[in-house]
Amino acid sequence: MQKRPYLTIELCASIIANPVKREVQPDGRIRFWGNDPEREGKYIRVVTEKDGETIHNALRDRGFKIEDMA
Repeated sequence: MQKRPYLTIELCASIIANPVKREVQPDGRIRFWGNDPEREGKYIRVVTEKDGETIHNALRDRGFKIEDMA
């Protein structure tokens, strides 16, 4: 998280609790997308381990669009 000071544990936890999209990867990890509060219309992706709680990675997802939810 040192490389991404805009991310906080609280922000990641809120995205996990209320995602706009959730997806399970082939390896069992779970991806959650949520709104970026600093950038309207942009999204943050949080990847957790299989347990759905342990954060593996989090980043701004420049390629995600709300249309991807179909």
